[in-house]
Amino acid sequence: MKRANTVLKLAVSLVLPLGAGAIAGIFTAKAVPGWYASLNRPSFNPPNWVFGPVWTTLYILLGISLFLIWKLDSGKERNLAIFAFLLQLMLNFGWSFLFFYFKMIGVALSEIIILWIAIVIMLSLFYKIKPIAAYINIPYLLWVTFASILNSAYYFLNRG
Repeated sequence: MKRANTVLKLAVSLVLPLGAGAIAGIFTAKAVPGWYASLNRPSFNPPNWVFGPVWTTLYILLGISLFLIWKLDSGKERNLAIFAFLLQLMLNFGWSFLFFYFKMIGVALSEIIILWIAIVIMLSLFYKIKPIAAYINIPYLLWVTFASILNSAYYFLNRG
């Protein structure tokens, strides 16, 4: 029974971030060839094909880290860490809609700063109870840092 529970936790841990990313991608993909392509782009903007593989990899790492935390004995610290994970995932999910679907670049910029803070809090909580779960999300923090700079550049290049 314990093995089945562990496999289920692993599956849910992976499906949750990958599913959130897929749903956000489906709803926001229509904006990429039209509205997004019409924006003034910063010189350091990566080609569009980079985003899919990067986000997929980051969502898998997020899922693995969630699993490493979730499989620990239940307790206040573990539950708080899982809550922080879910909060940052919700913010991650919402950013795509704010930026691409609602075309609210400035609001998306404010939201991604809150997301970045939520990620730092999550990493701190993960580190306290399972350091490797924090370490494997350093690429995620770095990518969201880059995405924040990119969002900021889009905001300033397309105001007015």
